[in-house]
Amino acid sequence: MRIIHPFTQIFIELFILFRIQIAIVRHQLWWIIAMSAIFPVVTLIFLNFLLGDSSQDQLARLIIGNMVFSILLMGMNILGQDISYQKFGGYFTYYASLPIRKVNFILSLLFYGILTSLPSFIIVFILGQRLYEVSLHFEWILLPVALLAIFSVVGIGVLMGFLSPNPQFTNIVAQFLLMFVTFLTPVMIKITDLPIILQWISYVLPTTYVANILHEMLTVGWTASLFKEVFILIIFSCISYLLISKKIHWRVQ
Repeated sequence: MRIIHPFTQIFIELFILFRIQIAIVRHQLWWIIAMSAIFPVVTLIFLNFLLGDSSQDQLARLIIGNMVFSILLMGMNILGQDISYQKFGGYFTYYASLPIRKVNFILSLLFYGILTSLPSFIIVFILGQRLYEVSLHFEWILLPVALLAIFSVVGIGVLMGFLSPNPQFTNIVAQFLLMFVTFLTPVMIKITDLPIILQWISYVLPTTYVANILHEMLTVGWTASLFKEVFILIIFSCISYLLISKKIHWRVQ
């Protein structure tokens, strides 16, 4: 009998789980695109009617804010509700019965969140520039940074789904967090425009650093000051992963 090396086994498990998530996304692709794009796009159009002539910096901030909004919508709101329904529907019992590692299962959920968040992120990036006639700066390092930004928010969605006592509670909390983070933290506005209490709250939310990084990179480009922001997002991602791993009960052989 051929013995498979543990590291090889890990990659095989990840490959299979990632393929499952890709198949799910491919099956729901048009629904994901419609659901993830409609709210950020409508918000973009509404703000365009409301603001009219504004400075280029303000328009760029609104586009970037809606890019973050699209991540929150799919990576935190809908993903959290989806996981909550699956958890209480007993879907995860099937995965727990399989000879797979918990770490791979968690990574596959995070991967699914990234896949569902990317379409709206790209749509808002392209449409926002055309709608507002603003040219945003693009460089290839934006791609890994954007993935890290999405990953840090997706972790909150996964954690929320597993911590929630029931799907109804998840729905209420997800809707509240979506509105609060989008409009009462520095996602679409500068942090200095917020009251002091909201400024302090903003510092403990990853979306504040996501918005800062995207704004800097899309208006100026990569600068040395962004290393600190990226490091903070890595910390947020690690903390959320550790909390998720503690909350998933797994049968260890």
